[in-house]
Amino acid sequence: MRKALLQLHAAVFLWGFTGVLGRAITLSQTWLVWYRLLITVVSLWILYALLGKIRRMPLKSALFIAFIGFILALHWVCFYGSIKYSNVTIALTCLSTTALLASFLEPIIVGRRFDPWEIGLGLFAIAGIILIYNTHLQFSTGIIIGLVSAVLTVLVSVTTKKIIDRFEPEAITLYQLTGGFAGLTLLLPVYQHFFPEPNSVPVAKDWLWLTLLSWACTIGTFFLYIRALKKVSAFTMNLVLTLEPVYGIVLAFALYRENREVSPWFYLGFALISVAVAFHMWRLLRPKKETVTMAENPMQEM
Repeated sequence: MRKALLQLHAAVFLWGFTGVLGRAITLSQTWLVWYRLLITVVSLWILYALLGKIRRMPLKSALFIAFIGFILALHWVCFYGSIKYSNVTIALTCLSTTALLASFLEPIIVGRRFDPWEIGLGLFAIAGIILIYNTHLQFSTGIIIGLVSAVLTVLVSVTTKKIIDRFEPEAITLYQLTGGFAGLTLLLPVYQHFFPEPNSVPVAKDWLWLTLLSWACTIGTFFLYIRALKKVSAFTMNLVLTLEPVYGIVLAFALYRENREVSPWFYLGFALISVAVAFHMWRLLRPKKETVTMAENPMQEM
């Protein structure tokens, strides 16, 4: 159990580190994600071929999973865009609202009833976001993009639930990331035509950070997560996953001194969001039949 907990915390810490790497890489957000997916997908196909883990699946299912991967790629683009337009701290704060946004969006998508408690907690978190937004107008674009990123990761989670029990996690990950890379590759020429971005070619140090982002923070964390998932409870899994923004913000404060870029009002807004998230997780994980709610797909956490 101790080894599984260490593996889980290592995975969550590395997920928190992805934001720090996103700020270090000089590429614009779209190209950053494209190169990350390129390295990851090529590496995974080679690795799975060597391990004999490539599995065929029905075309309809493969296309559906690939489409989820495309949404995931857009989530990453928005997440790193939020960092580029604001900073790591703001982007991770927006991402921390994912569970609460799910309480609004999942009933609409799957047709279940709204929970009044979840609505109340969501409004509490929204108050925190509004406070941060109004006191950090210089980061307004980054905050909006960050919230779009959070919405997209909810969509990934909800749609992944439909196929998570039908296929092995390794197969879902392979087809999902391949679909994300293919979709982003098709979108890039159109996007660059209307919204040309500079910094499309990595400099020397970017290759180091991109490789670390792909191998350690994507492939490595996936295997750590899957191994931990076999040993730890759903309660522990979800509880530790809430630490991802905390790890990332602490790293951003330590490495980039981002605490100097935010006002005291940020901490009040972040506290409102944190209280809402903590209470939501407490209600979600009270002793009952254990289900993993926001942790089905490890890729969405990055």
